[in-house]
Amino acid sequence: SAHGDAVRAKGLQWGMAGLPIALDSPAEEFRAALESLPDALELLTAAGVTAVGTWIRPMHQTLDHAANWRLHAGRLSLVSEILADHGLRLGLEYIGPKTFWSTERHPFVHDITDARALIAETDASNIGLILDSYHWYTAGETPEDLTGLAASDIVSVDINDARPDRARDEQMDLDRRLPYDTGVIDLDGFMGAIRAAGYTGPVKVEPFMKSLAEQPVDEVLADISSRLDRAITGA
Repeated sequence: SAHGDAVRAKGLQWGMAGLPIALDSPAEEFRAALESLPDALELLTAAGVTAVGTWIRPMHQTLDHAANWRLHAGRLSLVSEILADHGLRLGLEYIGPKTFWSTERHPFVHDITDARALIAETDASNIGLILDSYHWYTAGETPEDLTGLAASDIVSVDINDARPDRARDEQMDLDRRLPYDTGVIDLDGFMGAIRAAGYTGPVKVEPFMKSLAEQPVDEVLADISSRLDRAITGA
């Protein structure tokens, strides 16, 4: 497509696009989205996209863990098959902050162990993890929890830091800091484990900081670029 050509002409490539279907949507909405999914994927692949991602809502007001597990496993199997037909991988992101997953009656997947188990349940070879250092930290995980991961288990990586004035269980999902800003999160340990897995895919920063919008774009990009270089190279 023209969009794909324009991206490539600038020496860029897609890291990941969003999955255009919500895994936990009401049944009728999910069925309608599933029917329109192939057309949406045609547009994405024409633009050069090779992977899409989504997050797992880590709680539910009415579905208990077992029922929610069955719902997600079944829907993921359906979605992953359609994605595979288009040559696309799917990244799943678990959400770690207790301040989020404890807000409804039934907690659901919010750590790497459950996320990997859910992926394994689908038996789909094109589903992997979106690993975010913020969720890894708020889930109480360490580099050892990433031991044994292969590059094929990871679709995308996010790096962020956390506020120093909040305990781990007090951290808020959308109130983060730039990587290496506070040192609350062991980013060297996190990225060391990612590199040990042989991962060479996309790495991005996702701090949700409104203050960045008030700064000159070029300065922000240069700052982020240097932080990404440090994370990727380990230097």
